[in-house]
Amino acid sequence: MRHKRIRFRTGFTMIELMAVLIILGLLFAVVARSYVGQTDKARVITTMANLKQLHQAVQQFKMDTGRYPTEEEGLRALIEQPPDVQGWQPGGYLETSKLPVDGWGHEFIYELYPESGKPFVIKSLGADGQEGGEGYDADLLSTDAMARVDGTSGK
Repeated sequence: MRHKRIRFRTGFTMIELMAVLIILGLLFAVVARSYVGQTDKARVITTMANLKQLHQAVQQFKMDTGRYPTEEEGLRALIEQPPDVQGWQPGGYLETSKLPVDGWGHEFIYELYPESGKPFVIKSLGADGQEGGEGYDADLLSTDAMARVDGTSGK
């Protein structure tokens, strides 16, 4: 007597493989999206911390020398003594000999007597490196960073 052999299929069908790939793709997209959001948040936090540090250093420069750095001197006056300044703190006003950059690698902008009426402001132009913008492209100001510390509006 002949016995029929029953063959069991092993492996996966093409439809099953495609379904798994689609599910993995969707999971990857969700994880990547939340990771990118956290990276941008961290850049904002880093930038605000650097703005606060620079703002306080400029204020200390003013207390020691009797004046704010000129726009021409800019933030370099915090690490390199301007030639006509008396009372400049030996070693400068920052813990490093290099000026920090914002979270996106852009240099900070120092403005003396800006439109806000404050004596000075230090700005980051945000992720896009251009004036204005919304979300992560928005400008960040040292006066806003200081407001978070003292509870005032900063504007």
